[in-house]
Amino acid sequence: MEDPMPGGAPGDGLTRADRARRVAHVLRGQVLRGAFPSGVLPDERDLVAEFDTSRNTVREALGLLRDEGLVVRRRGVGTVVVGRTYQHPLGELSGLAEVLQRHGTVVNEVRAARTVRPPRSVARRLELPEGSPAVYLERLRKVDGAPLSLDCTYLIPEVGETLLALAPDTLENHDVFDLIETAAGAPLGRAEVSVRAVVADPATCEVLAMPEGGALLAVDRLTRLADGRPADLEFIHLRGDRLTLHATLDRAGSTDSPLL
Repeated sequence: MEDPMPGGAPGDGLTRADRARRVAHVLRGQVLRGAFPSGVLPDERDLVAEFDTSRNTVREALGLLRDEGLVVRRRGVGTVVVGRTYQHPLGELSGLAEVLQRHGTVVNEVRAARTVRPPRSVARRLELPEGSPAVYLERLRKVDGAPLSLDCTYLIPEVGETLLALAPDTLENHDVFDLIETAAGAPLGRAEVSVRAVVADPATCEVLAMPEGGALLAVDRLTRLADGRPADLEFIHLRGDRLTLHATLDRAGSTDSPLL
């Protein structure tokens, strides 16, 4: 018998896997938004009624979320949220620690901090003269002890050398943006950001303590000083199961007139 489902009717040709995927899409969004403050999803009977579908479809949808590491099934309790995620706003220029410190203790494990000869492509984007050095920082960011991101940063010398002179615990407990403005005294202006989803390579999986073949959000961010000069080029690899990028967007040229 076909499972009735919002957006589909009996006999519409959809498989149970299709319906389970649709249910999982909605539940995933609720989990990521923190819609279940108790940490427990509604029981299967309630989900069957909410989605107007079968118990088998609901179980298959919950299985998809379990495979993603978002929920687990606990005897006597039900389906419990275990995959904690954090939101990072796309509409403001801020470091991860600035955003995440309200959710827990943020620590940056410094894996590298030194002067290097940057790749030519990096030097061009930082507008460095040929042969000019750059400062390279690599940090593993953890929230409450759990790995969240691996940040690889190239800085222009006048900014980066000031950061290299700081005490190690300063680099561990402060965002690069904060240090650029406070320690180096260089106000930031704007940034150009691109984000894409990639499959994590084995080495990155090991560093971030994530399952092999897991999804990453690869962020490429070039940040400029207030005077427009490039200062900081970052390649950030974020665990896709622990971070949600969030923005509120206005439609360009919108008016009060309804769209026809």
